[in-house]
Amino acid sequence: MGGPTKTQVTYRLEMFRAVSAGIIESAAGTFLLTIAVQWYKAGSVSKALIAAAGSCGLLLSPVVVWMTARLRWPTSRAASRLFVVGALGFLAAAIAPWLPVFVLGTSVGLIASSACVPLVTQIYQENYPAHRRGRLLSGSFMIRIASAAVMSGVGGMALDNGRMRGFPWMLAVFGLAMAFASFCLSRCPSLPLLHDTGAHPLKGWKHVQSDALFRQTLISWMLMGFANLMMLPLRVEYLANPKYGLALNTTTIALLTGVIPHSARFIMSPIWGRLFDRMNFFALRLTLNLGFALGILGFFTSNHPLGLILGSVLYGISNAGGDVAWSLWVTRFAPAERVAEYMAVHTFLTGFRGVLAPAAAFYLIDRFPVGGIAVVCATLIGLACLVLLPEIRSVRGDPSKIGVAPPMAEPKE
Repeated sequence: MGGPTKTQVTYRLEMFRAVSAGIIESAAGTFLLTIAVQWYKAGSVSKALIAAAGSCGLLLSPVVVWMTARLRWPTSRAASRLFVVGALGFLAAAIAPWLPVFVLGTSVGLIASSACVPLVTQIYQENYPAHRRGRLLSGSFMIRIASAAVMSGVGGMALDNGRMRGFPWMLAVFGLAMAFASFCLSRCPSLPLLHDTGAHPLKGWKHVQSDALFRQTLISWMLMGFANLMMLPLRVEYLANPKYGLALNTTTIALLTGVIPHSARFIMSPIWGRLFDRMNFFALRLTLNLGFALGILGFFTSNHPLGLILGSVLYGISNAGGDVAWSLWVTRFAPAERVAEYMAVHTFLTGFRGVLAPAAAFYLIDRFPVGGIAVVCATLIGLACLVLLPEIRSVRGDPSKIGVAPPMAEPKE
């Protein structure tokens, strides 16, 4: 009898790594900003740097893809080494509880975890069959979501009731989670990336020029993503800062930004995974956009507990589908050997808006009502839907064409 297939090996390791991914996600989504606001009394610059750190990693992802190809490393080895760097960053922040070290160390951790996204997507392309890719990814996402929800609840209670001084131990947990993720990635089967002689870190941009449908989808994603990433860091600010009339305790903040949305994501993740495998991609994306817009409006235009809970639930439901769509959509567009290049363009643009959006959010929140900002962001998401409407009939939105892209002409010099 033969040994386990590369799909089985990858899926098993990804299920283990998902535990670490959930812990790190709770750090980025809830605890790092909460510690910055409530312990360090950090200013807008420090908060914006932490909120934008993951996006900075995405900005660096084309360089990571280029260096991985140039060094002829298997993608899993390169991703594993990045996670080691991230683990060291979190551990440094735990050992030296000083605001500049906290901001730098945690930022390095978040940058490392996001910079390797195109490499991981390439692993999925190589090791997961196209017709089951969404379902397999959603399985590991369920573990990740459950881990994030548990960490949000347990961590919130651990830091509440005057015990915020124990946050270095939590940072150490985040560092250990990064180290375990590195271990799992190092054992995933993978191949070196295709290396073109004379290539440069931005070589993937030629696909934006030559592939009109890819370009149109990126424009829509920019509008939706900028709006969503503006409001995401404001969730903690809105709930924690007394000037908005809520000033909730850490446990309640963790409940509304972690436990509730993660629970909704957990329930809906397998459903969205199956829909990704079977549904027209553009129809799926429009549905998710609508959910994000309603979630933003429900959360930020009402300070009533019911509005906050409904907004958290809608965000969690939409985010479950967004997890799968964001991670795998380029596999519908790119030739198999070019998936990392396509993904690097997507992650670079995600990082670009992710750096600008938190800065814009913290700038605007000091000058305009949070409800008005939410309405503007919901309008941007509506425009993103209009951009995609003509593309619903696209061949590459058809599940029967998963992973198949038409031949692409090389861009003219």
